[in-house]
Amino acid sequence: MAAGRRVLGRRFGWLWAAYAVSTFGTWLAFDAFALIAVVVLHAGSAEVALLSAAGPAVGALAAAPLGPWIEFRRKRPVMIATDLVRFAALTSVPVAFAVGGLGIGWLLAVSVVVAAADIAFGAASGAYLKSLVPAADLLVASSRFESTTWTASVLGPPVGGALVGIFGPVVTVAADAVSYLLSAAGIRAIGGNEPEPARRAARGEAPAGRMRAGDLLDGWRFILAHPTLRPLFVNTVLVNALIMVSSPLLAVLMLGPLGFAPWQYGLAFAGPCVGGLVGSRLARPLVARFGQRRVLLTAGALRVCWPVGLVFVRPGVSGLVLVMAVELVLITCCGVFGPVYAAYRLEQAPPDRVARTLSAWSVTGKATTATLTALWGLLASLTGPRTAIGAAGLLLLATPVLLPWRERLPEPRPVAAEVLP
Repeated sequence: MAAGRRVLGRRFGWLWAAYAVSTFGTWLAFDAFALIAVVVLHAGSAEVALLSAAGPAVGALAAAPLGPWIEFRRKRPVMIATDLVRFAALTSVPVAFAVGGLGIGWLLAVSVVVAAADIAFGAASGAYLKSLVPAADLLVASSRFESTTWTASVLGPPVGGALVGIFGPVVTVAADAVSYLLSAAGIRAIGGNEPEPARRAARGEAPAGRMRAGDLLDGWRFILAHPTLRPLFVNTVLVNALIMVSSPLLAVLMLGPLGFAPWQYGLAFAGPCVGGLVGSRLARPLVARFGQRRVLLTAGALRVCWPVGLVFVRPGVSGLVLVMAVELVLITCCGVFGPVYAAYRLEQAPPDRVARTLSAWSVTGKATTATLTALWGLLASLTGPRTAIGAAGLLLLATPVLLPWRERLPEPRPVAAEVLP
């Protein structure tokens, strides 16, 4: 049965719907905090950079203890709680704006809370998905989430841009807040029973409610001890960070010296996101034909070959076409790689380690991206944005050596006993 036609059940449908509405809300409010900082608060570049880098970094550090805590609790209540936390935090922005109390410090605090809640939600939802969907369907489910992400990335920013143009940037933050409230309602509507969470005592760990210092490192211990997840972890964290560091630099280059209009800049990145939708739809047929290992390694290597081309962007139509072509191929490769890698990671994590594994992965990824973004901003200030973009592209070309070329992908762990009735 084709991936798009496989029925995963009503409960997965509610989970997918909750993910879709919150993801669309996130993309609707894409870069809203930076816009508010510049347009409403008249912040300078240093304050905007601090907001973009420090918020996610501090949020990642704050979320580090949450993985072990989530592991031994039911996942749906955690998901609902983190949705409500994000709703409350984001709602505070338009309220503070309405009463004249909004400032950079407030935006930074909200970004920290939202970043930490994002990581907690991702860890809980990944663990819940593993218990909800049979192992054989994890790739189907991951592909649907990936398709939803890329669809939202195509539709969200243009709609959000129109709303900003009519009502101002604060309105998209309010819409994002409502999306999390709707997500919480969707998760609550899933219903049914959830398997008992793993028990600490059964593993010789500290009793529930008591966390040892070593518990914080369990996710990293599992990843680094796994022969295939370890290289995948290093590769994906570094690749994602190096791709992201070029985004603000390319914005400076295109909107500044090269003279592109804001709508052209938005088109250059929104249009190619269609490639992510195509790639995510191709993932399962490609795995069925060529095997999980070959698709994972090939897509993982191909996705880093293109960003170096951004260093050659020039003014005018040719430059716009170049950026769109590079981004289209890059995003298509990422669209194939993403669900295959996400499904494999869930397959390999034991049921009592999923939340800690996903939390450790996300914390490291966000902290690394924030750190490298700050470093590349410094590099760009010394050498210019084009040179910094080129440096990131050249480093990306070396990252395929970190993929698990020598390791055979282990067979998925049996999880039939964990599937919900």
